[in-house]
This record gives sequence, C-alpha cells and structure tokens, in this order.
Amino acid sequence: MKILVLNAGSSSHKAALFDFAQGQEPAWRAQLDWTHTAGAVELKAQTADGRSHQDTLATEDKTEGLSWMLDTLVAGPVQTLSALGDIQAVGHRVVHGGREYQASIRVTPAVKDTIRQLFPLAPAHNPANLQGIEAMEAILGEVPQVAVFDTAFHAQMPAAASTFPGPYEWVEQGIQRYGFHGTSHRYVAQRAAELLGRDLADLKLITCHLGNGCSLAAVRDGVSVDTTMGFTPLDGLMMGSRSGSVDPGILIHLMRHDHYTADDLDTLLNKQSGIKGISGISNDLRQVLEAANAGNDRAQLAIAMFVHVLRRHMGAMLGNLGGLDALVFTAGIGENSADLWRAACAGWEFMGLHLDPAKLQRNAADRDIAAADSQVRVLVIHTQEEWAIAQDCVQILAD
Repeated sequence: MKILVLNAGSSSHKAALFDFAQGQEPAWRAQLDWTHTAGAVELKAQTADGRSHQDTLATEDKTEGLSWMLDTLVAGPVQTLSALGDIQAVGHRVVHGGREYQASIRVTPAVKDTIRQLFPLAPAHNPANLQGIEAMEAILGEVPQVAVFDTAFHAQMPAAASTFPGPYEWVEQGIQRYGFHGTSHRYVAQRAAELLGRDLADLKLITCHLGNGCSLAAVRDGVSVDTTMGFTPLDGLMMGSRSGSVDPGILIHLMRHDHYTADDLDTLLNKQSGIKGISGISNDLRQVLEAANAGNDRAQLAIAMFVHVLRRHMGAMLGNLGGLDALVFTAGIGENSADLWRAACAGWEFMGLHLDPAKLQRNAADRDIAAADSQVRVLVIHTQEEWAIAQDCVQILAD
C-alpha cells in the first residue's frame, strides 16, 4: 500500500511517501519553503535510494506549489511512482481536534467543517492543515484522506488534569488542557514498549518531546494522563522561542503599565521568549550551548533555566504516575543532545536512575542509555510521526 503523508503549514509543507511493501523508510520525501524568496516557493526532494532534486517555482498559490511538488513523484530525477493514481490514501497532520476527535478519522465534509470550526483554537495551524486537505482533493480527486490530530492522544486525560482552575464557564466554553505533540508521544510510547519487551498497558512512562517546541506526557496503561502543553502549545516547558508557563499576572502588568496589546503579547511569548529570549542568541539549543561553553553568561542562564524547568515538570509528571518504568527522550534536542540527557537525569539517582557513560553519544538506532543496574530505563527514540500517520491511514481504511 502506498500512503502519502502531508504536514501542511502556513509557510512550509512537508510530505513523505510510504510504500508498505518496502517498510518504514519513506520512498520519497519533499519540502516546500515559502519564506526565502518573495513570490516564489523553494522545493527540496529526495528518495530512499539517494537521489535528490532542488528547484524554485514562481507562485504564491499553495495548491499550485503542492501540485508541482507531487509532480516530482512521477517525473524527473526523484521519480518514484508511475502515476499519482498509485497513491492509495493521504494522511494529514492536523494540530487541533478539540473535544470532537479522540482518534484519527477519515476526512468527510463534516470533518472538514469541524476542523474549520476549530480555527480559533489553532489559528496558526488548522487553517493551513485544512488548506492542505482541500489541495489534495483538487490534485488527487477521490483518494481517501485521513486526519491525524496532535491533540487526540491526550483526549482521555482525566478531568482533574484537563481542567484549568478558572471559572467553571471555561469548561463549558471548551477552554481546557488539550495537549499537543500527541502523535509523537503515542509513537514513542509504543516504541518504548517494543524496546523493553513489555506490554504498553503495563508501563509507566514519561515521554519527553524536546525540539524547538517542547512537551512532556505522563503515560500510564497506554494512555496520556497528563501533559505540559495546555489550551495552546505555549504552555508548559521553556522552548526555543516560546516562554512556556509564566505567571499570568505578568501579562496583566504589561497590559496595564506598558500598554501591550493581544498581538504584542502573542509575539512576545511565542517568538521572543524561551531560549532565544534569555540568551539573545538563537532558538537553536546547539548554538546557545556553544556560547555557554565559551563563557557567555546569558547563554549559560538560558541552558540552566531550560534544564531547571524540564526537571520541574518531569517531577510533576512523576507525581501523577505513581512510579516510573522508563524515561523517553525524542525530537531534535531529545534525540541528539548527550548534554541534555546528563543534565535532565541528574538528581534522579534517589529513584535508582543511572546512565551508562559509554552510551552517551548520538546514534541512528533507538536505544537504552541507562546503566545495567538502573531501576529506571532511559530510552532515546527517534520519533516517526509520519510513519505513525501512515499506519493510522492503513488501519482506518481497513476498518
């Protein structure tokens, strides 16, 4: 079965083609970037056998750009299919499923209407996700499409975890903790069970998705019972350029005394805070680590804060699990930073958690970096969100 997976954003589009006869590695993947050249889109594409292609098209039309990208599947240096009709389904990452969707679902007109109704909850994401769905309809016709929601994995959280301590009217208005990165958290939890040779339903896990955006999930009995992101992806951990949790009184102060508008606060908290805001250097942890190692005070503070907040929230997740079988690191920082593994795990020796110094280096394989005698396993797992979306497509179309 051949499944196309599309992650449609406002300024970039990422796609991958999976051939289930060939396994988990995408046969083709491509990316469109609309940010570098005014009035044009840049394409990068590559295949599993090492072929690659780059080009630029003068257009601002997203559907035209996506059609151009898919044409590389059937012609040119990265041709992978004989015809676009070979694509049997399209899976879409959709950021917000609200209360309506607790699992992936086949796209229908009603599903599209609901995604549209949820625009206010994810104004930077859901409109682009829906545009991607409609573009695939225009390009590929009646091919089945599946929506896979970032929020779905967290939809079974108990009310005590999902409800904010404001007025009860918030509950009635749908203002609650939804959580995000759910497809990643779900995949790495399942993969952790495989690596440990255990039933996921018997495990207590803390999964740490640490990239430019960061979130933790407490997974018990195969279900997310708590997570750090909230009503929006802004809550929780300190991130690349997002603040994470801050005292809401700060925002009231800025509005009253510095006359900040809602848009000002949005920009401040999402784009000018976090590692970038404190370091003054970058939202890229690697660059900030280099500056910290060179003696830059603000970079050192940013790193220390990032680790402090991470460990604080790890402790909060632990409190709602009642034990811990494994700690899981994933995403760009989580998969690659030995410094982060050491720092995050420091201080947890009282639980019998010990790392193996010989295993603390980057590796292409998923692995356990805990010492042999550690009572808590520590896993580094390469997240495979696109593969998880493709698997959901196969399962839904088989039902």
